[in-house]
Amino acid sequence: MENLPVEIVGNILSRVSAARDVVIASTTCKKWREACRTHVHTLVFHSYNWSGYHELGTSNLENLITRTIFQTTCLHTLSIIIESDEADEFSAASVFAWLMYTRKSLRVLYCNVKTSPNIDILKECSHLKLEVLALAHLSISGVQYRYQKIPYLISLSLKNIIMQLKTFTLKYIYVEAIGFDKFRLEADSLEVLTLKNCTLELFELVGQGSLRILKMDDVSIVHPDFGENTLNLEDVDISNFTSTWLMFYKMISKSSKLTRLRLWDIELDDEGDYLDSDSMFDCFPQLTNLSMDYSLVDDVCCYGLYGSYQFDNVVTLELGWTGIDDMFTDWVAGVLARCPHLRKLVICGFISNPKTQDECRTLAVFSSDIVRLMRKYVNVDIEFKYQ
Repeated sequence: MENLPVEIVGNILSRVSAARDVVIASTTCKKWREACRTHVHTLVFHSYNWSGYHELGTSNLENLITRTIFQTTCLHTLSIIIESDEADEFSAASVFAWLMYTRKSLRVLYCNVKTSPNIDILKECSHLKLEVLALAHLSISGVQYRYQKIPYLISLSLKNIIMQLKTFTLKYIYVEAIGFDKFRLEADSLEVLTLKNCTLELFELVGQGSLRILKMDDVSIVHPDFGENTLNLEDVDISNFTSTWLMFYKMISKSSKLTRLRLWDIELDDEGDYLDSDSMFDCFPQLTNLSMDYSLVDDVCCYGLYGSYQFDNVVTLELGWTGIDDMFTDWVAGVLARCPHLRKLVICGFISNPKTQDECRTLAVFSSDIVRLMRKYVNVDIEFKYQ
């Protein structure tokens, strides 16, 4: 170790998962202190890494973080994740000091702390050259788009955040645990959009059609408006989603380049505007991977039995249930009959524990039926996934 250049020592210490351990290592010798000061590029303050965080008190914890950051000169990545039950609100002045001190070198910031008073984090980050920004438990309002810009930002993650957003450079956006009457997102370069655990009256996406991947989990949107931004979608994964048939159809029906589609635990209210499933699937001529579950509305389940549309390009099919009955195998058979070039079938299911006698009988009947069914499809590889 004595023969290692100081730059290498700094690079090694930058890979230590806890800032506390970096500080301890810096006491080894003069050379290591120099490595920490001039060559450590990553610091992680996480309450999971040290149970003693909650014993320090908020003021002492702030001072500890401040002193540690101020002993470095070239931080590239800063992660400060203190769970809300581990500390009270941090001083906004301290958070501001951390950002200002690292403004010349910082490129990645993970910030999960509450401040008092609330700090306009986007305004302060506009002074930085951030490329990755992840925020949680902050309120962002009154954003002045003309002045509050983060020109180098390519990845943004938001959790429990209140805000409005307009960006020209972001390619990846992850949003979790928000609820708005209206959420308008303007993003010209957006390629990947993930929404999780969100309740929205109106979601409007404005852009130039660069979106390739759309993922939504546990999301309710009364009026989804994606405009022309779904034209280039290649991968759509939607689960635990609530909307109306008509709105859902408008949302994805223009995605003619779609190759992967997953619809799992979808609740769609027709409100008298029911659109048949054949019309929807006919919008995806390039589809190769399809995933559906048996908990979809009855009309979609019956589609597997009575529909006429052929999935000519689908080679991987995933079918499953959250609640199984004697009709499930018939539904599987109906969908299989419409996939002439299928290579792989994945059966996913939820098995409760303990099981009633009727549930055991249903599973036994299903097992026998699926064996008989697959004898007709000897060229299809079958896989079972149970939880």
